[in-house]
Amino acid sequence: MGTTLITNIAELTTNVERDGDPCGTLHDAAVVIESDRIAWVGVGTEAHDVASRFARSETGESVVDAGGRAVIPGFVDSHTHLVFGGDRADEFEARMTGTPYAAGGIRRTVAATRAATDDELRARLAGFVTELHGQGTTTFEIKTGYGLTVADEERLARLAAEVTREVTFLGAHIVPVEYADRRDAYVDLVCDEMLRACAPHTRWVDVFCERGAFSPEESRRILAAGVAHGLEPRVHGNQLGPGEGVRLAVSMGAASVDHCTYLDDDDVTALAGSDTVATLLPGVEFSTRQPYPDARRLIDAGVTVALASDCNPGSSFTSSMPLMVALAVREMGMTPSEAVWAATAGGARALRRDDVGALAPGMRADLVMLDAPTRVHLAYRPGVPLVHAVWTGGARL
Repeated sequence: MGTTLITNIAELTTNVERDGDPCGTLHDAAVVIESDRIAWVGVGTEAHDVASRFARSETGESVVDAGGRAVIPGFVDSHTHLVFGGDRADEFEARMTGTPYAAGGIRRTVAATRAATDDELRARLAGFVTELHGQGTTTFEIKTGYGLTVADEERLARLAAEVTREVTFLGAHIVPVEYADRRDAYVDLVCDEMLRACAPHTRWVDVFCERGAFSPEESRRILAAGVAHGLEPRVHGNQLGPGEGVRLAVSMGAASVDHCTYLDDDDVTALAGSDTVATLLPGVEFSTRQPYPDARRLIDAGVTVALASDCNPGSSFTSSMPLMVALAVREMGMTPSEAVWAATAGGARALRRDDVGALAPGMRADLVMLDAPTRVHLAYRPGVPLVHAVWTGGARL
């Protein structure tokens, strides 16, 4: 893959804390990529000296002039549901005229997904991956949860594993209609045969701990079964109302608890005293007209916050991490720097990854060049396609 120097960077977001700045901002900066890793970052005369050495080199290294643009780490989207069939635009339209969001709409997507072929699902997934890359997302998680039979959950996990290492088993998304009167039997299936079929393709186990989905007791049992199969836990919690999802996640040592729309003081205290990341999904509130989570309250309490898209056909059909940044700033009390950190380094923490989400020697060379001089423009110019170039694993897309 060779070596690449990116120079003339007006603002470089490294996410390596410097002088109290969590974003580790450098100005008049440069980055050296060797193969798939960051080899060097620097500023000022150091950057110019490196550029001069490259200019004199005859070994074929490439030099990219950023032209005064900003560079940030690639976005890390730690919560998506990208393998599915069908469409639920009618539900969105109904919500915009006053119909409240309900988790039961998931069953429509389950039916459409079961009816789709592997090739149909694979082709749609490829389109989403292209969409993600085009908006600067270089690392992403994908959940199952739209099959809800052993065979369908296994194939969703297998298809997701073709495009990411971050695959989550979410057999506990909702109780399928054929088990409506046999909840215990479905939980048994999830904890046994379904987990055994999906575990070889997955890293994570998740559960929708919410009214209309799974109780705290059922959720704890499912997470424990996943851990017994070698998977790491994460939780959907406190989305539709107050509940025990956050405290369940903390007690199970979950990497993240996602949504966190309705929190009480005990929830915030539990998160602040743990390693569990609060992953906020503002695309859901945008699409469902629910209240936005209070990110300011969490950050001020010392909670690690991530932003993710929750891209799914029912409650957040967007894959745009720049939109998540803009919504977090406008609606959730975050500064632009906090939002960009949460969408990059925060997402990496939610996936327990130490090789992405920052730009420092030894990290994966996943970075985004913006058609803007600062990261602030991601919130300042919402809806404008500001991604100028993307590198993933050192390769320019």
